[in-house]
Amino acid sequence: MGLPGWHCARPASPELTVLEQIAASGLVPVVRIERAADAPELARTLAGADLACIEITFRTDAAVDAIRAIRAEVPEVLVGAGTVVTLDQLDRALEAEAQFIVSPGLQAAIVHGCQARHVPILPGVYTPTEILAAVDHGVSVVKLFPASAAGGPAYLRALAGPFPSVSFVPTGGIDQDNLEAYLRSPSVLAVGGSWMVRPELLAARDWGTVGRLAAEATAVVRSVRTDVAR
Repeated sequence: MGLPGWHCARPASPELTVLEQIAASGLVPVVRIERAADAPELARTLAGADLACIEITFRTDAAVDAIRAIRAEVPEVLVGAGTVVTLDQLDRALEAEAQFIVSPGLQAAIVHGCQARHVPILPGVYTPTEILAAVDHGVSVVKLFPASAAGGPAYLRALAGPFPSVSFVPTGGIDQDNLEAYLRSPSVLAVGGSWMVRPELLAARDWGTVGRLAAEATAVVRSVRTDVAR
């Protein structure tokens, strides 16, 4: 990857841009959280596993307060807002100081709204036509969603030829078993997934399991990137 920090997972740093921090993490936990009060402890747990990046989805009413709580109490963790599909959600996410925006699809209004406020946007794409539309909007990092349904790592390899300047954050159907295959694609900036932050784990406040799963995932990132760097 052309972004510095690609070779290892490490905590967020003010010297790196947001996209460089996402690349450095290699993983973006996609979180559906019901209790905003749990967000800081979740963020600390992930950071303790060297996973200093998190996406809070707008799938619950707790999203805005969860983002705000992480920004205030765990500033070393990079936090973004996901499943942003309306301008109202975008405004609320940015008011809570979300550092990046993720959308399941490509919407010109969301993309331009982020660009106007100099906030990174990872719009969702599925087809070459959608990737071309993203490039036309000035976007070079996109979310491939749903990644497994689209064809997984093989599909990413096929896309790399016609789109050498585009980086992907594949999300959807990814877990510990297929994580390595995605990470080995040179076009992958980072991988999004929810297996280490499953709703039942958050509901039980099972931070031990969350931390273990996150540590196992970051170990895969390190292993793959060390191997690729040789």
